Amino acid sequence: MKKPFHDPADIPSHQPLVITQGTFDGVHLGHQKVLKQVVELAKSKNTQSLLITYHPHPRLVIDPNNQNLRMLSSLEEKAKAVYDLGVDYVLVLPFTQEFAQLSPQEFVETILVHQLHVDTIVIGYDHRFGKNRKGDFHTLVTLSQRYNFQVQEIPASEIDAIAISSTRIRNAISNKQLTEANTLLGRPYILSGIVSEGQKLGRTIGFPTANLRIEDPYKMIPPNGVYAGYCDVENQRYKMVCNIGYRPTVDGKTLSVEAHIFDFDKNIYNHPISLFLVQYLRNEQKFDSLESLKTQIFIDAQQAQSLVTLD
Repeated sequence: MKKPFHDPADIPSHQPLVITQGTFDGVHLGHQKVLKQVVELAKSKNTQSLLITYHPHPRLVIDPNNQNLRMLSSLEEKAKAVYDLGVDYVLVLPFTQEFAQLSPQEFVETILVHQLHVDTIVIGYDHRFGKNRKGDFHTLVTLSQRYNFQVQEIPASEIDAIAISSTRIRNAISNKQLTEANTLLGRPYILSGIVSEGQKLGRTIGFPTANLRIEDPYKMIPPNGVYAGYCDVENQRYKMVCNIGYRPTVDGKTLSVEAHIFDFDKNIYNHPISLFLVQYLRNEQKFDSLESLKTQIFIDAQQAQSLVTLD
């Protein structure tokens, strides 16, 4: 998989680039529309496209006391979604207190002009950047005349739709309305991570599970419950049923994300996998016995298999 870049000097292109920037969390349908425009514009100019994004999220640095922010996509998930749309480069700039002190002019001169050789910057009407968020669309227009690059504005209606979509997606996931969230995302909600060893209780009742360790502490985890979906393992796609929760039947103490993958029996401990959550099935619940749990999992598995189709 193509990796994001973390230093402008590492971008292999020496051509003037068509650039957009922002958090692009979730890379939902609104974001996709903007990124497709950037790709098409770059092609029309016979050059390449680049997204500048930031890590950690600027709000976590500017307001460190507010740790409630949860992201729809990890950095890796975001980069993959952006690359899948045809963008040539994803540049992740480390957002630090020092970076936040760059004036709008310093940001444009140092990064856009001297390091990235910008041809065109595509930006929203309300985008703010630089120290104290003093830079805006008009700042870019003024500096573009000095440094000979172009500025293209994303219409207000598109920017408003993007903001509304991000909020609606978070709310829909929180309220277990996964179908609505997936419609706005343009794909199933993704949980990516590494398979870690669990207690292996699922194996004893005929439903072995892959325990997903999600390494991004700010990734939004959907509410506890059972979900139907599919997963990608070693470039293969399989149907799966997933439980998010504390496994009350076996007195679980920590939150876990476990997937039973259908027609799959490989050892994938320490392997990266991605779970795609297609539909919410039911609440997590405590059963009187492992036998009752096994019966319910069998029902969940049948439902998941019938609901999910693999392209």
